[in-house]
Amino acid sequence: MNGLVQGLGVTLKSMVSKKVTTSYPDEPIVMPDRFRGIQHFIPDLCIVCNQCARICPTDCITLTGKPNPDPAKKGKVIDTFDINFEICILCDLCTEVCPTEAIVMTNHFELSAYSRDDLFKDVQWLTDNDTLVRQDNNNIGAPAKGGAK
Repeated sequence: MNGLVQGLGVTLKSMVSKKVTTSYPDEPIVMPDRFRGIQHFIPDLCIVCNQCARICPTDCITLTGKPNPDPAKKGKVIDTFDINFEICILCDLCTEVCPTEAIVMTNHFELSAYSRDDLFKDVQWLTDNDTLVRQDNNNIGAPAKGGAK
């Protein structure tokens, strides 16, 4: 009998409490500041160092470069940059190792598609993904300069 009263108490309490369900497609979900969403790529900053492709645990980044067309400048320029979001785990490692911050995270997370082929994103798509870019990209709580006092 005591258990029945306790169960009814829990039920009545949940009936009058505030609901937490949201109407997702109609109301956008606000993500926290350090949310790891889909990447944004800035081709002009990329030096084709391949660090992002090397550190990727799922090997989902394909990056190729070509010699700089301007003979006065050294280095390479970006030729192709593709991410396979079918296997990308949005771990943020590619953005942390990028020395020029050419690849940064955004707060976008919606990648639903009817075909797996639609999950292969190229340099143009990643460049156009420039809204909701995270302001605080590589600052993970460490001091800006040396930690010694």
